[in-house]
Amino acid sequence: MIAEINANNLRDINKPNQPFWVTGRLCPAYQDGRWIFTELAYDAPYEKRYPDDDEDYGAYIGHPNKIVFFYYHDGACVGQVRVRKNWNGYAFIEDLAVARDHRGKGIGTMLMETAKAWARQKGLGGLMLETQDVNLPACRFYHENGFEIGAVDTMLYANFEASRHEKAIFWYLRF
Repeated sequence: MIAEINANNLRDINKPNQPFWVTGRLCPAYQDGRWIFTELAYDAPYEKRYPDDDEDYGAYIGHPNKIVFFYYHDGACVGQVRVRKNWNGYAFIEDLAVARDHRGKGIGTMLMETAKAWARQKGLGGLMLETQDVNLPACRFYHENGFEIGAVDTMLYANFEASRHEKAIFWYLRF
């Protein structure tokens, strides 16, 4: 079941945010006017977890230009997508998370379809998002869902010791 954020489920923010395995990295290259990529596998995978967000998500409740959708399974929040209208005519996916034990079951796809429907309802031209090159499962998911690389930022994480070697990859899906 998918539900919009409201006063009763506000506490479910960050619940699906769980670690993932870093098994390699995406290696994008800009050639002949388009982005292509290969994957580089690591010899020693490691676990990574993004910090929980601590914004005031109450501001998303009933807001015309941003929203959170939760996915519930057996009454527990196991997925979320947070989306906002962006200045460039896209809907920006701020976060898409599925709890570890529920990955690979189509929940991310259902949340992505919900975000697409919201963006279309707002008259936006597509979706955009950013993820790290070391989040191969996410990069694969976005590519498999029709997104294409629009930009790579090598400096976005430069001031964070644990992440300074990571590249930010911006993905776009045009409607």
